Amino acid sequence: MEEAGLAFSEGEVPVGAVLAVKGKIITKAHNQRERLNDPSAHAEVIALREGAGIIGNWRLTDATLYVTKEPCIMCAGTMVNARLGRLVYGCDDAKAGAVKSLYQILSDKRLNHQVEVTSGVLDEECAEILKMFFKDRR
Repeated sequence: MEEAGLAFSEGEVPVGAVLAVKGKIITKAHNQRERLNDPSAHAEVIALREGAGIIGNWRLTDATLYVTKEPCIMCAGTMVNARLGRLVYGCDDAKAGAVKSLYQILSDKRLNHQVEVTSGVLDEECAEILKMFFKDRR
C-alpha cells in the first residue's frame, strides 16, 4: 500500500508491488509509466526486473510478489517467464485483469509454468485508492 501511495502522489496509477524471497523483502516498486515514458513500467515488471538483478537469476521460483491490483496480461506474462513462485494481490481488475477476471494466464496449463495465486488481500483498501485516483482525474 505504501508503494501505491507513492505512485498516487506522483500522478501514476496507484499500484504498488513488493517482491520477497523466502519471506525477506528484496525490492519494492510502484507504477512509473508517466515518469519514465515507458509503457512497460508497471510496478510488477519493475519489481521482478530489480529482484532478478538482486538475486542474480531471472528464475524467481522462490519468490512471492505482493501487488495491490490484479496484474494485466503483460505483467502476468512476465511472471510466467520469470517462473515466479507465488503471487498475492489485493483487488480484482474487471477491465484488464489477467489472473482471474478476464484471463487466467497464471493457471493456464498450456503454458510451461503456473504460479500459485492468493487474491483479495486488503481488497477494499486496494480498490479504494484506485477509486480515489480515478475520481480525481475525472
